[in-house]
Amino acid sequence: MAENPPAAGVLERCDIRPSANTASELTLSLLHFDITWLYFHPVQRLLFFDFPCSKAEFLETVVPKLKESLHQTLNHFLPLAGNIIHPLNSGRPFSRFEEGDSVTLTIAESDKDFDYLTGNHPRVADEFYACVPQLPPAKHTPDVVILPVLALQITLFPDRGVCLGITNHHAIGDASSIVRFIKAWASVNRSSGDSKLIDDKLLPFYERTSVEDPEGLDSIYWNLIKQSRAVESPPISFPLNKIRGTFILTKDDVQKLKHFVLERRPEMHITAFTVTCALVWVCLVKVDGAAETLADDEPEYFCFAADCRGRLTPPLPAAYFGNCLAFVKAESTHGLLKGNDGFLFAAQSVGEAIHKTVNNEKGILDGAENWPRQFGKLIGKRLFGVAGSPRFDLYDVDYGWGRPIKFESASIDADTSMSLCKSRDFEGGLEIGLSRPKEILDAFAAIFTEALGNL
Repeated sequence: MAENPPAAGVLERCDIRPSANTASELTLSLLHFDITWLYFHPVQRLLFFDFPCSKAEFLETVVPKLKESLHQTLNHFLPLAGNIIHPLNSGRPFSRFEEGDSVTLTIAESDKDFDYLTGNHPRVADEFYACVPQLPPAKHTPDVVILPVLALQITLFPDRGVCLGITNHHAIGDASSIVRFIKAWASVNRSSGDSKLIDDKLLPFYERTSVEDPEGLDSIYWNLIKQSRAVESPPISFPLNKIRGTFILTKDDVQKLKHFVLERRPEMHITAFTVTCALVWVCLVKVDGAAETLADDEPEYFCFAADCRGRLTPPLPAAYFGNCLAFVKAESTHGLLKGNDGFLFAAQSVGEAIHKTVNNEKGILDGAENWPRQFGKLIGKRLFGVAGSPRFDLYDVDYGWGRPIKFESASIDADTSMSLCKSRDFEGGLEIGLSRPKEILDAFAAIFTEALGNL
């Protein structure tokens, strides 16, 4: 199998640096929140915009403006222009920006079918990688490995639209941090390069000493993580043999799901997130892999991350830059989830997992010293998860080309997660993205539709 993704026609590849009059160096410790993601696969997001323009207009107007706005925005997001420094012999990894560091921006052109890529129907996963930027290769020295943390690509579909691709190393920041950067860049581009107009709420907060570490988690996590000796995540091999599909829950669908649960379990605290995850989980359990041959007592897991910023003592600002996530694990059995009441059991499991971790009276970090080992034990198990959150609305991003017509989380191809975001077209609705082999996605679509129809 090929190790390189399908390529677009590269028109230019350039390095964009912050202004010379910004700080010449910024070093940030990687805390336990960050170290968790050190060997995780890159996070890849794609934003498609319905923006018909010619190649000449694209190169003469759109690209120069995008470069300048990126240059201005990076002045406020220096870690994204820097690198993660991974010592091989002693010391913990850290983030460092030095004068001269930059972000790689690829300018590309594609002849692929824009309408095909931006639909909700099943689409071949490989087709999207012409728009996905690749992180530059790591640099190796005898003592350290230097890991780039951000790559960007803008791809023109002549006279039809553009796609903005963002790939980041997860250890540099979670969705909250990266989405703030995307929105700040959009704001500057829309306002013709004036970074003074960035909403103060989007500007990052870098202070690391504000983060509590009650149990010495930084050292505990690093001592566990470094034992794997992995430094770079393995490349994706093509063809992926997966199909991407998008599934929509309207506000009415969500309300029906919540009502269905509360009618039968009135004591449960139910949210849109809970019922959405429960529905997808139980549908996947019934169709994914060797579902028909599994024993009833086979464990099933559903995992996701919860933002800790406002739940620490003292709480961190919403603009804290980096990772600040707690792991949440819901657990049930195959027999319970595949049965007639599977959705109820799934909703109960997800709800209880949230209550146990997020609403823990001892604090959200209670038991965090055991999280790496707990989740290490799930490798090879029946595990599903969530990438993204409805809290981060990428459909309101506007670079001056109007709102995106489609968001795709390309990185869900690398694991068994679903993507989740606000619906673009349905107020109060949710958009679910899945990447699975064709027969599994087709079966999921059928059972998902049937489940909604039976409400």
